[in-house]
Amino acid sequence: MQQVQIYGVSFDMVGKQPIILLKTVDGSRFLPIWIGHPEATAILVHLRGAETPRPMTHDLLAETLNRLDADCVRVAVTELHENTFHAVITLATTEGEIEIDARPSDAIALAVRTGAPIFVADDVLDASGVEFESGSQDQEDVITSFREFLESVSPDDFASE
Repeated sequence: MQQVQIYGVSFDMVGKQPIILLKTVDGSRFLPIWIGHPEATAILVHLRGAETPRPMTHDLLAETLNRLDADCVRVAVTELHENTFHAVITLATTEGEIEIDARPSDAIALAVRTGAPIFVADDVLDASGVEFESGSQDQEDVITSFREFLESVSPDDFASE
């Protein structure tokens, strides 16, 4: 497993579908994950510090965990199966740690609300990660390279063989 951080949320230029871009903390590997519009909104609302008139679903879940003395200790994108990413939310409870199956977008939306670290399995990064050389490029070059990548990529490009 490698720890990642949210590098950004964008839209692919072909299908206009939201993509969350995760970047390895100790490297220059990126993992694009196509997500739904509501999930992208849930992540962006919190990242931008926007207020909502009522709690969103992920806010409700974070508050429920808090009230039950449970902590979200980490989330992990664990596998890619038939072109679908799978994730696990790990909770610490008074009875020990438990893992809950989740969509990566929901797990990440919860992680941004609870401050939990985000991880990606090495085999997922090997199968679907994108490497951008960072040693010879500054951040603007990486962003430009990634935008060019988004203009020509589709979810089918990451389908399992």
